[in-house]
Amino acid sequence: MSLFSIFNVASSGMTAQSQRLNTVASNIANAESATSADGKPYRAKHVVFAAQPVDAGGSSGVRVTSVVEDQAAPRLVYDPKHPMANNGGYVALPNVNPVDEMVNMISASRAYQNNVETLNTAKTLLQKTLGIGQ
Repeated sequence: MSLFSIFNVASSGMTAQSQRLNTVASNIANAESATSADGKPYRAKHVVFAAQPVDAGGSSGVRVTSVVEDQAAPRLVYDPKHPMANNGGYVALPNVNPVDEMVNMISASRAYQNNVETLNTAKTLLQKTLGIGQ
């Protein structure tokens, strides 16, 4: 693996983690919304990653293959005064667990930071290597 392919690998990781952060932000923003655009409760979304070859040198990266909806049932909360309550007084809320989403956000943020550190280290090594020839 060449030093230059490290830039491709780390940047693909940063792109994938950025999309994961955006998905987590969407989940947190919709955690308490009773309906989505289609009239049903919002469903949590999760990012699916896959390895991908970056170059002919054998290095690989990561890419987002899809964003899937969580198929878990919505949370039922008893609130008979809510305008969206069913006949039993229950409101169907999104299947988003804010604690899990915060853990996902911290994990994605740390993974993004690790990729930034990898880029900075590779840059420093490349600069020192170029400095040897001076």
